[in-house]
Amino acid sequence: MAQVFDASAYGRAIADVYDMTMADACTESAVDRLHELAGGGPVLEFGIGTGRLALPLVQRGLTVTGIDGSAEMVEVMRAKPGGDRIPVTVGDFARTRVEGEFDLVVLAVNTIFALPSQDAQVDCFRNAAAHLRPGGRFVVEAWVPDLAAFRNGTALRLLSLSEDRVFAEAARLSPADQMMYTTKINMTSEGLRLLPANHRYAWPAELDLMARLAGMEREHRWADWRGAPFADDSRAHVSVYRL
Repeated sequence: MAQVFDASAYGRAIADVYDMTMADACTESAVDRLHELAGGGPVLEFGIGTGRLALPLVQRGLTVTGIDGSAEMVEVMRAKPGGDRIPVTVGDFARTRVEGEFDLVVLAVNTIFALPSQDAQVDCFRNAAAHLRPGGRFVVEAWVPDLAAFRNGTALRLLSLSEDRVFAEAARLSPADQMMYTTKINMTSEGLRLLPANHRYAWPAELDLMARLAGMEREHRWADWRGAPFADDSRAHVSVYRL
Protein backbone atom coordinates (compact mmCIF):
# COMPACT_ATOMS: atom_id res chain seq x y z
CA MET A 1 0.00 0.00 0.00
CA ALA A 2 1.34 3.45 -0.93
CA GLN A 3 2.32 5.65 2.00
CA VAL A 4 0.04 8.66 2.50
CA PHE A 5 1.90 11.95 2.08
CA ASP A 6 1.88 14.06 5.24
CA ALA A 7 2.63 17.68 4.31
CA SER A 8 3.11 18.60 7.96
CA ALA A 9 5.69 15.96 8.89
CA TYR A 10 8.84 17.87 7.97
CA GLY A 11 7.83 20.97 9.91
CA ARG A 12 6.96 19.03 13.03
CA ALA A 13 10.47 17.56 13.08
CA ILE A 14 12.46 20.72 12.41
CA ALA A 15 10.44 23.88 13.17
CA ASP A 16 12.25 24.79 16.38
CA VAL A 17 15.72 24.64 14.76
CA TYR A 18 14.91 25.44 11.13
CA ASP A 19 16.32 28.97 11.24
CA MET A 20 19.59 27.57 12.58
CA THR A 21 19.84 25.12 9.66
CA MET A 22 19.41 28.04 7.23
CA ALA A 23 22.07 30.24 8.83
CA ASP A 24 24.37 29.88 5.80
CA ALA A 25 21.65 30.50 3.18
CA CYS A 26 21.96 33.49 0.83
CA THR A 27 18.87 35.15 2.25
CA GLU A 28 19.74 38.76 1.39
CA SER A 29 20.49 37.93 -2.25
CA ALA A 30 17.26 35.93 -2.51
CA VAL A 31 15.22 38.80 -1.09
CA ASP A 32 16.88 41.28 -3.46
CA ARG A 33 16.05 39.12 -6.47
CA LEU A 34 12.48 38.37 -5.40
CA HIS A 35 11.81 42.03 -4.69
CA GLU A 36 12.98 42.84 -8.22
CA LEU A 37 10.92 40.08 -9.85
CA ALA A 38 7.75 41.03 -7.97
CA GLY A 39 7.85 44.51 -9.48
CA GLY A 40 5.93 45.90 -6.51
CA GLY A 41 3.07 43.42 -6.92
CA PRO A 42 1.66 40.91 -4.43
CA VAL A 43 3.65 37.76 -3.63
CA LEU A 44 2.51 34.26 -2.68
CA GLU A 45 5.09 31.98 -1.08
CA PHE A 46 4.59 28.22 -1.15
CA GLY A 47 6.30 26.76 1.90
CA ILE A 48 6.51 30.11 3.68
CA GLY A 49 7.79 28.35 6.80
CA THR A 50 9.31 30.59 9.47
CA GLY A 51 9.21 33.69 7.27
CA ARG A 52 12.89 33.81 6.30
CA LEU A 53 12.02 35.40 2.92
CA ALA A 54 8.53 36.71 3.57
CA LEU A 55 9.33 38.97 6.50
CA PRO A 56 12.09 40.96 4.77
CA LEU A 57 9.93 41.22 1.63
CA VAL A 58 7.15 42.75 3.73
CA GLN A 59 9.68 45.13 5.29
CA ARG A 60 10.48 46.29 1.76
CA GLY A 61 6.84 47.20 1.18
CA LEU A 62 5.50 44.10 -0.60
CA THR A 63 2.27 42.32 0.25
CA VAL A 64 3.03 38.66 0.99
CA THR A 65 0.66 35.73 1.50
CA GLY A 66 1.76 32.19 2.39
CA ILE A 67 0.81 28.53 2.22
CA ASP A 68 2.63 26.00 4.38
CA GLY A 69 2.02 22.41 5.37
CA SER A 70 3.26 22.88 8.92
CA ALA A 71 1.39 24.76 11.62
CA GLU A 72 4.54 24.48 13.75
CA MET A 73 6.66 26.34 11.19
CA VAL A 74 4.03 29.07 10.86
CA GLU A 75 3.87 29.38 14.65
CA VAL A 76 7.60 30.22 14.69
CA MET A 77 6.99 32.96 12.12
CA ARG A 78 4.05 34.32 14.09
CA ALA A 79 6.35 34.86 17.08
CA LYS A 80 8.66 37.13 15.06
CA PRO A 81 8.07 40.89 14.69
CA GLY A 82 5.48 41.37 11.95
CA GLY A 83 4.91 37.64 11.50
CA ASP A 84 1.38 37.77 12.83
CA ARG A 85 0.38 40.20 10.07
CA ILE A 86 1.18 37.86 7.16
CA PRO A 87 -1.87 35.81 6.09
CA VAL A 88 -0.99 32.11 5.92
CA THR A 89 -3.09 29.09 5.03
CA VAL A 90 -1.94 25.76 6.43
CA GLY A 91 -2.23 23.09 3.74
CA ASP A 92 -0.53 21.22 0.92
CA PHE A 93 0.80 23.89 -1.45
CA ALA A 94 0.44 21.53 -4.41
CA ARG A 95 -3.34 21.85 -4.14
CA THR A 96 -4.37 24.49 -1.61
CA ARG A 97 -5.89 27.67 -3.10
CA VAL A 98 -6.00 31.11 -1.55
CA GLU A 99 -7.92 34.19 -2.63
CA GLY A 100 -6.42 36.73 -4.97
CA GLU A 101 -4.08 36.95 -7.94
CA PHE A 102 -0.34 37.43 -7.59
CA ASP A 103 2.53 38.83 -9.62
CA LEU A 104 4.97 36.36 -8.08
CA VAL A 105 4.74 32.87 -6.61
CA VAL A 106 7.86 31.64 -4.81
CA LEU A 107 9.01 28.11 -3.96
CA ALA A 108 12.49 28.27 -2.44
CA VAL A 109 15.19 26.05 -0.89
CA ASN A 110 14.44 22.80 -2.73
CA THR A 111 10.91 22.63 -1.34
CA ILE A 112 9.57 21.38 -4.69
CA PHE A 113 11.34 18.10 -3.88
CA ALA A 114 9.37 17.72 -0.64
CA LEU A 115 6.39 16.74 -2.79
CA PRO A 116 6.38 12.94 -3.02
CA SER A 117 5.77 12.26 -6.71
CA GLN A 118 5.97 13.68 -10.21
CA ASP A 119 2.18 14.05 -10.22
CA ALA A 120 2.29 16.14 -7.04
CA GLN A 121 5.04 18.33 -8.47
CA VAL A 122 3.05 18.88 -11.68
CA ASP A 123 0.05 19.80 -9.52
CA CYS A 124 2.24 22.35 -7.72
CA PHE A 125 3.19 24.05 -10.99
CA ARG A 126 -0.47 24.13 -12.00
CA ASN A 127 -1.42 25.55 -8.62
CA ALA A 128 1.20 28.27 -9.00
CA ALA A 129 -0.12 29.15 -12.47
CA ALA A 130 -3.69 29.28 -11.13
CA HIS A 131 -2.64 31.96 -8.62
CA LEU A 132 -0.74 34.14 -11.11
CA ARG A 133 -1.93 37.16 -13.00
CA PRO A 134 -1.24 37.07 -16.77
CA GLY A 135 2.48 37.68 -17.14
CA GLY A 136 3.14 36.68 -13.54
CA ARG A 137 6.17 34.65 -12.51
CA PHE A 138 6.80 31.41 -10.62
CA VAL A 139 10.29 31.16 -9.09
CA VAL A 140 11.73 27.77 -8.09
CA GLU A 141 15.02 27.35 -6.24
CA ALA A 142 16.40 23.79 -6.22
CA TRP A 143 19.58 21.76 -6.23
CA VAL A 144 20.71 19.84 -9.29
CA PRO A 145 20.79 16.07 -8.66
CA ASP A 146 24.38 14.81 -8.48
CA LEU A 147 24.21 11.03 -8.54
CA ALA A 148 28.00 10.83 -8.86
CA ALA A 149 28.24 11.99 -5.24
CA PHE A 150 26.81 8.63 -4.13
CA ARG A 151 28.79 5.43 -3.67
CA ASN A 152 26.77 2.21 -3.58
CA GLY A 153 23.66 4.34 -3.25
CA THR A 154 24.75 6.22 -0.12
CA ALA A 155 26.55 9.45 0.71
CA LEU A 156 27.77 11.34 3.77
CA ARG A 157 28.74 14.99 3.53
CA LEU A 158 29.84 17.71 5.91
CA LEU A 159 27.61 20.79 5.68
CA SER A 160 29.37 23.03 8.19
CA LEU A 161 32.03 22.79 10.85
CA SER A 162 32.92 25.07 13.75
CA GLU A 163 34.37 24.75 17.22
CA ASP A 164 30.95 24.32 18.78
CA ARG A 165 28.96 22.61 16.01
CA VAL A 166 29.20 19.87 13.41
CA PHE A 167 26.40 19.75 10.83
CA ALA A 168 26.37 16.80 8.42
CA GLU A 169 23.98 14.90 6.17
CA ALA A 170 23.61 11.17 5.49
CA ALA A 171 21.69 10.21 2.35
CA ARG A 172 20.42 7.09 0.60
CA LEU A 173 19.44 7.09 -3.06
CA SER A 174 16.65 5.22 -4.84
CA PRO A 175 17.20 6.08 -8.54
CA ALA A 176 14.29 3.95 -9.79
CA ASP A 177 11.85 6.21 -7.92
CA GLN A 178 13.97 9.39 -8.09
CA MET A 179 13.89 9.45 -4.29
CA MET A 180 16.55 10.57 -1.86
CA TYR A 181 16.16 9.80 1.82
CA THR A 182 18.23 12.06 4.04
CA THR A 183 18.91 12.71 7.70
CA LYS A 184 20.77 15.83 8.75
CA ILE A 185 22.87 15.38 11.90
CA ASN A 186 23.32 18.41 14.14
CA MET A 187 25.99 17.83 16.82
CA THR A 188 26.69 20.41 19.53
CA SER A 189 27.90 20.37 23.13
CA GLU A 190 24.21 20.11 24.11
CA GLY A 191 23.80 16.81 22.26
CA LEU A 192 22.84 15.30 18.93
CA ARG A 193 19.72 16.05 16.87
CA LEU A 194 18.53 14.06 13.84
CA LEU A 195 16.50 15.87 11.17
CA PRO A 196 15.01 13.44 8.61
CA ALA A 197 13.56 14.44 5.22
CA ASN A 198 12.58 12.72 1.96
CA HIS A 199 13.06 14.23 -1.49
CA ARG A 200 11.54 13.31 -4.85
CA TYR A 201 14.26 14.93 -6.94
CA ALA A 202 13.96 16.15 -10.53
CA TRP A 203 16.38 17.56 -13.06
CA PRO A 204 15.95 21.15 -14.32
CA ALA A 205 14.67 19.94 -17.70
CA GLU A 206 11.94 17.94 -15.97
CA LEU A 207 10.85 21.03 -14.05
CA ASP A 208 10.78 22.97 -17.35
CA LEU A 209 8.36 20.41 -18.75
CA MET A 210 6.17 20.70 -15.66
CA ALA A 211 6.03 24.45 -16.26
CA ARG A 212 4.96 23.91 -19.88
CA LEU A 213 2.19 21.57 -18.74
CA ALA A 214 0.97 24.39 -16.50
CA GLY A 215 1.02 26.95 -19.30
CA MET A 216 4.27 28.67 -18.33
CA GLU A 217 7.58 29.20 -20.14
CA ARG A 218 11.02 29.51 -18.64
CA GLU A 219 12.21 33.12 -18.59
CA HIS A 220 15.49 32.79 -16.65
CA ARG A 221 17.73 30.18 -15.11
CA TRP A 222 20.63 31.21 -12.88
CA ALA A 223 23.08 29.24 -10.77
CA ASP A 224 22.22 31.34 -7.71
CA TRP A 225 20.14 34.27 -6.54
CA ARG A 226 22.85 36.73 -7.61
CA GLY A 227 22.30 35.75 -11.25
CA ALA A 228 25.46 33.76 -11.92
CA PRO A 229 25.24 31.91 -15.26
CA PHE A 230 23.90 28.37 -15.05
CA ALA A 231 26.60 26.03 -16.34
CA ASP A 232 27.62 22.37 -16.55
CA ASP A 233 29.11 22.42 -13.06
CA SER A 234 26.24 24.28 -11.36
CA ARG A 235 24.98 22.39 -8.35
CA ALA A 236 21.83 24.49 -7.87
CA HIS A 237 19.53 26.68 -9.90
CA VAL A 238 17.04 29.51 -9.58
CA SER A 239 14.49 29.14 -12.38
CA VAL A 240 11.92 31.77 -13.31
CA TYR A 241 8.80 30.72 -15.21
CA ARG A 242 6.33 33.17 -16.72
CA LEU A 243 2.63 32.66 -17.32
